[in-house]
Amino acid sequence: MKLFKHTALTLLFLLPAVIAANAQRIKATASIDSTNILLGDQVKLFLEIDHPKNVEIEFPQVPDTLLEKIEVLSRSGIDTFEHDDESFQKQIQSYLITSFDSGTYRIPPYWFKLDLDGRIDSVPSNGVTLRVHSIPIDTTRGPTDIKMPYDAPLTLKEVTPYILGIILIGAILFFILYSIKRKKQNKPIFTLPKKPKEPAHVIALRELDRIKSEKLWQKGKTKQFYSDVTEALRGYIEDRFEIQAMEQTSDETIESFRARPGLLKDKTFENLSQILKLADLVKFAKYKPLPDDDNMALVNAYFFVNDTKKEEEKKPENKADDDDENVEEVEIK
Repeated sequence: MKLFKHTALTLLFLLPAVIAANAQRIKATASIDSTNILLGDQVKLFLEIDHPKNVEIEFPQVPDTLLEKIEVLSRSGIDTFEHDDESFQKQIQSYLITSFDSGTYRIPPYWFKLDLDGRIDSVPSNGVTLRVHSIPIDTTRGPTDIKMPYDAPLTLKEVTPYILGIILIGAILFFILYSIKRKKQNKPIFTLPKKPKEPAHVIALRELDRIKSEKLWQKGKTKQFYSDVTEALRGYIEDRFEIQAMEQTSDETIESFRARPGLLKDKTFENLSQILKLADLVKFAKYKPLPDDDNMALVNAYFFVNDTKKEEEKKPENKADDDDENVEEVEIK
């Protein structure tokens, strides 16, 4: 009996220590897409927590209005992701927020409730700062008078119809004579010059610049963002390496490069594989990547194109210039 009481007391004293050790491994984080926005712009607030699987988590209740100045437009469900450590998992919930009042707002930490084997505790996230900027207005200039319209000189207006008539008659006569000459030569009247084809990397980089400027990942259009990025890369691969990437799946494209060793550097091949696999998860498995994943996908796409583009052949230097440099000056006496 004494041994049982001694064991119970020992476990009772050790329980808080175990709970504290688990609590130290639990990490709650708050983050936003951008800390600086203009009036009415929309950004996402992310609340995430890493915790052991045996701990029950209750997310904080975020109201529709934060600090009386920041509005919550929508909120997502709670997504759960596996950790490298099988005993841990990550849970994330996002909120689309905006503000119509300029200023600097400090969003306070949010508290997550924990339930570890009936033991109730809580852990806070970090606080984040949002700066809302108004459109700058030039206040150094005062009001100016409105200039009244004035009449144009009548002389030019009077002779303009005659000038246009002469130009039109001359253009008609020139066209008639030009068409007769081309017909005698059995040539078409108009021939459009062939536009030189742009290099593959120029087309791809221009498309990536467009995707970057649209910022679809910040507007919640993550699936369209990854579709646009992979389509730009597939078009570039097809034109640059003559691999039918537009008709192939991601695995087939990766295997096409693997079957031609030495075509890509190891780092470049790894970046391409990462982009294509992540895009497939987003498009077909409804995977929701983190903001850092979106930025890294775009950076890796730029890196792949710049690292594999064909260098333009340098034009040979003018031989006459070389000859001039080798000519010795002769003094005439």
